[in-house]
Amino acid sequence: MLALRPNCEGCDRDLPPDGTEAMICSYECTYCRSCVDKILANVCPNCGGGFCPRPIRPTKAYRPGVSLGHQPASETRVLSRYSKAEMQEFAQSLKRIPPQQR
Repeated sequence: MLALRPNCEGCDRDLPPDGTEAMICSYECTYCRSCVDKILANVCPNCGGGFCPRPIRPTKAYRPGVSLGHQPASETRVLSRYSKAEMQEFAQSLKRIPPQQR
């Protein structure tokens, strides 16, 4: 199950579980759309994969026991171990290769 991390790992911007600005890679690395577009060029600085919009977990339980209330979003903030310059350099090296070919 997705952790729904509460912040962008790049700029530490809040990313609420019902927000549409969160982007994730296949390892759940979480960044805001702005960082993905302007700094990362759709290249995850941790794995080299691409990003997609993070799904929104329903607040209402349309099925018993399945909702944000039953499986809450993470409260643990995560920040990248890489500097902005390191992230940009890594992204530049891979951005010309489509995510499905990386």
